[in-house]
Amino acid sequence: MKTTPFTRTKFRWCVSAVLLALASPFCASMRAESSDVNRTSEGWKTASPRDEIRPAFEFKRDGGPAGHGSLLIRADDREGLDGHWVKTFPVEGGHYYHFRATRRVTNVAAPRRSVLARILWRDDNGQPVHRDGPGATSYAPGEAPVAEPEYPADRHSDPSGWTEVEDVYQAPSRATHAIVELYLRWATRAQVEWSEISLAETNAPPPRKVRLASVHFRPSGKKTAAENCRLFAPFIDEAAHQKADLVVLPETLTLCGTGLSYADAAEPIPGPSTDYFAELAKQHDLYLVAGLVERERHLIYNVAVLIGPDGKVQGKYRKATLPRSEIEGGITPGEEYPVFDTRFGKLGMMVCYDG
Repeated sequence: MKTTPFTRTKFRWCVSAVLLALASPFCASMRAESSDVNRTSEGWKTASPRDEIRPAFEFKRDGGPAGHGSLLIRADDREGLDGHWVKTFPVEGGHYYHFRATRRVTNVAAPRRSVLARILWRDDNGQPVHRDGPGATSYAPGEAPVAEPEYPADRHSDPSGWTEVEDVYQAPSRATHAIVELYLRWATRAQVEWSEISLAETNAPPPRKVRLASVHFRPSGKKTAAENCRLFAPFIDEAAHQKADLVVLPETLTLCGTGLSYADAAEPIPGPSTDYFAELAKQHDLYLVAGLVERERHLIYNVAVLIGPDGKVQGKYRKATLPRSEIEGGITPGEEYPVFDTRFGKLGMMVCYDG
């Protein structure tokens, strides 16, 4: 068929119209799917610092421990992927809010590092708000600090691997919105599934008072670890008399002033020094943190030991950031940052250079 410019134009228009007609159902389907995902995921959106490190996201309609839906994040075999689900909730400043979610991870070596929930407080303009309490006076007198993000804690896990994440927070007085973010980051070939997510107003938690005592005393004139330990008994007695719940003793107290080397002062944990302080903790019904020198096989650590009111070692933290003198003295740095449950709340420890 001979074509003229008009017929060629008409032919192109017809082809375009046919292609558009064929494509229209597909486009409508894509729009419907996007709308459906937005509706069923209840306003949650996805985000990543950069597209090139963006993981994969999926809303699983029948996911979660009860089958009511879940938000998935998947990482492939590339390193450094980082992404999160995000949603904004209205809040009223000064009121208390209970955050709760459940999550299940697959192939995540360190959940505390790679899987977390975060809450950001914002005003009507989406800007960070200031904390209500006073800030540091040493370098910023009179300046109100910005309210820091909240990081809800992991609670119990059920047999199927679902972990409850929850905490109660008071919204800063100028906050009108809370941004909730649910993360997967820095884990290869990994997945997290978030479900049952809520941020609801609640009653203020009951007041909790904890009395803390720290002992600033440098032993001298003694020759053994046991002699140094006994020097601290009067201080612990005085703290107990003032109804202290927790007494914190100095770093490497069994070494200080004795002339011993790290190796000579080192002992196993539990060991003679923890046995001594355990009796005092049990006698006074309080928690003790003692700075000791630990030996495990051929390794020596600068360690803080937590002893409970039942007279048992609750746990220990090995100093991770060592000064040159300790490195040159053969101390090995720790690699973990444990958190311990006590009757007044969770407790973590640092030693000297760690801070």
